[in-house]
Amino acid sequence: MKRVDVVIAGGAAIGSSAAYFLASNPDFHGSVLVVEKDFSYEKCATTLSAASIRHQFSTPGNIQMSQFGTEFIKHIGEHLAVNGEAPDVGFHEKGYLFLATPAGQSILESNHRVQRSLGADVSLLTPAQLQTRYPWLNTEDLSAGSLGLSGEGWLDAYGLMHGFRRKAISLGVQYQQAQVVGVKRQGRKVQSVALSDGSSIECAVLINAAGTGAHALAHNAGIDLPVQSRKRCVFHFTSSAQVSNCPMVIDPSGAYFRPEGKGFICGISPPAEQDPECVDFDVQHSLFDDVLWPLLAARVPGFEAVRLQNAWAGHYDMNTFDCNVILGAHPELDNLLFANGFSGHGMQQSPAVGRALSELVAYGAYRSLDLRAFGWNRVLENKPLLEINVV
Repeated sequence: MKRVDVVIAGGAAIGSSAAYFLASNPDFHGSVLVVEKDFSYEKCATTLSAASIRHQFSTPGNIQMSQFGTEFIKHIGEHLAVNGEAPDVGFHEKGYLFLATPAGQSILESNHRVQRSLGADVSLLTPAQLQTRYPWLNTEDLSAGSLGLSGEGWLDAYGLMHGFRRKAISLGVQYQQAQVVGVKRQGRKVQSVALSDGSSIECAVLINAAGTGAHALAHNAGIDLPVQSRKRCVFHFTSSAQVSNCPMVIDPSGAYFRPEGKGFICGISPPAEQDPECVDFDVQHSLFDDVLWPLLAARVPGFEAVRLQNAWAGHYDMNTFDCNVILGAHPELDNLLFANGFSGHGMQQSPAVGRALSELVAYGAYRSLDLRAFGWNRVLENKPLLEINVV
């Protein structure tokens, strides 16, 4: 039976980031194997995401992780260049704009105070200031807006993921196209994993970065992980409206839109009663026709006339407990590290989480950011760490 020091289940943004940070850590001298079921990454959450990064969260740790993500992306050539060639992730630093009606203003202001205390470059705007800056925006029902002035925007998520993967391979990380389908444990230790290709691998550490497959992997290890696959649809439309200097706009309804090429992309989470666990990729066109289009037209009058060009569906690995990542080892299992339940924030937090996982493996503790608040204890003690700003 083959043996490696660290097996990473899942080779998308989180798994490949962990592989890179481990391989580049001068204090780690072990072997790393990434097990990824589909090397095309055609259906993975990273590839199908809206590919954005923001600092406007309500939870301090989320803000700090994304702040590191921004700095990493801005200096990506220093980290991920291979043979002098740096990944091109096309970072558009145009900000997020969270809008609030009077009912949501106090939450917006509270979040703003937390963000500013951590150095986020965000500004609260009045309706008049919003109208001046964005004359195409309907502000009649608004009381405030929070705009990211720097560090926020969107990028090529596949480019970032591939950059991590390519650099990790250049540093000696092995990738195997398969899926972890079994976990053999003895007491508090994982001993080996069984793969879908029939092979078995002994390991000293197993990292669960399996995205929407994380629950099944955890179950195989005897752990109940509160993560489910939830479908999210993205719609690409064009319009003749003159919407200049447009950021990523988050409407009070929860709908979002931003520029993409010569058009825009948009989306919204379905109502809770219409949001079951789901693994198919069927687009919910009624979301656009019945929900999004009226919201878009009300917020941007020029969007009354739009043409839907394309649409696709991906999945969030949704933490049904509190919508935050579950990070680190379970108290009952020492050498299985979890990085699951990102609830739509995985790509932007992948640099910070990859670094954190490498520190847990190499040192047994966090050294850069203290992310203990995202550990299993809160789940087991029923003390949710709620993230208000889930988009």
